[in-house]
Amino acid sequence: MKVTVGIPAYNEEKNIAKIIVELKKTVDQIIVCDDGSTDSTSAIAESLGATVVKHTKNSGYGMAIRSIFLKGKEINADILVTLDADGQHKIEDIGNIIKPVADGQADISIGSRFLKEDSNTPGYRKLGVKIITKVTNSSLSEKITDAQSGFRAYNNKVLQSLTPSDSGMGISTEILIKSSNLGLKIAEVPTEIQYAGDTSTQNPVSHGTEVLMSTLKYISIERPLRFYGIPSVIFFTIGLTFTFLSIQYYAEIGRLNTNITIVAAGTLLIAIILIVTAVLLYSLVSVVREGKTK
Repeated sequence: MKVTVGIPAYNEEKNIAKIIVELKKTVDQIIVCDDGSTDSTSAIAESLGATVVKHTKNSGYGMAIRSIFLKGKEINADILVTLDADGQHKIEDIGNIIKPVADGQADISIGSRFLKEDSNTPGYRKLGVKIITKVTNSSLSEKITDAQSGFRAYNNKVLQSLTPSDSGMGISTEILIKSSNLGLKIAEVPTEIQYAGDTSTQNPVSHGTEVLMSTLKYISIERPLRFYGIPSVIFFTIGLTFTFLSIQYYAEIGRLNTNITIVAAGTLLIAIILIVTAVLLYSLVSVVREGKTK
């Protein structure tokens, strides 16, 4: 079973050579997606024998992962491992990451920072990842601890079954949500991230918000009845309660209480809009899926 490693890279000429040299000792093939770099990332990777996929401009982490998926599908990779080009992931952990996939126990294996005591992840990042993971878990059949880990292994079934589309960091949760919906098995193994200070170039608040919004978007698409249906039931309950109170007030006083009536009408209207949205989106998604299977 051949192991292919995919590396999304943007201006990583300082790190890419060391990573490729180390990887060549343990894996069969290396794919580097040069996401519009302005330095020598591509040239270095090619000179060391890696297969390079080039983007003409910087398109984002998600598009780099998408290109790696498509290349992995094209070459019919048995196992595709993704890791970052900044040296945060331990290459020696690849064997542990791929084991559940190689053994047939899982279709996707995630290197989780939180399966053992984690002292390296900055506090704000740890909080953000845990919030995003909790939201993601609401749409997964198998609960996980690290929805944002980019250190993963995928079998060929995953590559053939889905094509990720998110351009940003939300692609990590997109893949998990879509995979769970397809009935693919997800496993986790402990790993450690080697942070050298704050390596993120993006504002953590905007970054976290972007990923969270992206995650909610895919949950709403993949599980519309749950995503919109549950809030609809809540608003219906509130609306019916205030409707009863409004009727009771009218029966006792002889006139409507404006505030209670407005709340009753407003919450019932929101509930109706939500349930209609759930049904329409569920129907649309079902039609699209049926079309893909034909």
